[in-house]
Order: sequence, then C-alpha cells, then structure tokens
Amino acid sequence: PQITIQCGASFGAGNYGMCGRGYKPRFLFSWPSAKTSVMGAEQAARTMQIVADAALERKGIAPDPEKSKIQFDRIVQMFEAQSDVATTSGLLLDDGVIDPRDTRAVLTFCLDTCAQGEARSVRPMQFGVARM
Repeated sequence: PQITIQCGASFGAGNYGMCGRGYKPRFLFSWPSAKTSVMGAEQAARTMQIVADAALERKGIAPDPEKSKIQFDRIVQMFEAQSDVATTSGLLLDDGVIDPRDTRAVLTFCLDTCAQGEARSVRPMQFGVARM
C-alpha cells in the first residue's frame, strides 16, 4: 500500500516523486514541519521577478531594484503562508497533521486498515468513505 508521511518540504515534481496527493496514496499525513506547494517560495519569487524584469526591458523601461525587492518579498511571504501545513491540511491535501512521535502508531494503524480492507469484500450497493 502507498502511505505517505510528509515531514519536510514537498514542492512541485518532488511532490509527485514522493507519492504526493497526485499519485493517490491510500493515506497521506503531514508532520507540523511539512510544507507543500507548487514551487518553493524563493524559486517562485525569483521566476516572477525574471518575467517582470524582462517585460519591463521589452518596453524599454529599466527595472527598479527597490520595487523588485518589495515584490520579491511579497511573493515569498504569500507562498510561505499558502504552503503552511495548517493551510494545506485545511485544503484537504493530506489526511491530517500528526505528531512526529506518533508516526509509528499511525503507520501501524494505516497498514492494519489496508490489510482489513483487502480481506473484506464490498457488496455492490456499498461505498467507501466520501470525504468532503
């Protein structure tokens, strides 16, 4: 069974490579230190800065380093806030935030749940848990 514990940063393609929500693991839990995002905050801000500076240069306008720094910091702050474990868990991108000390117990529960699920046969009119 695919069971994922996010304990650090999980950004972009690395999220898929480590069996993030996109690969539909049976269970996905996060530690309080986890961060999940499309891209790291500084990488996103740097990319946006490059695009904005190139657009200004095409118009013949020299980029203002002070304004660029303010925009860079604002983007970093926005990405940091959106990648926080409380925000991503609130968006149902995981099955919950667990205390790192409880990881072994949670994994045991998940493996036991998977084993019990494999041993049962579902009747045609029944369905699993609908998560909303």
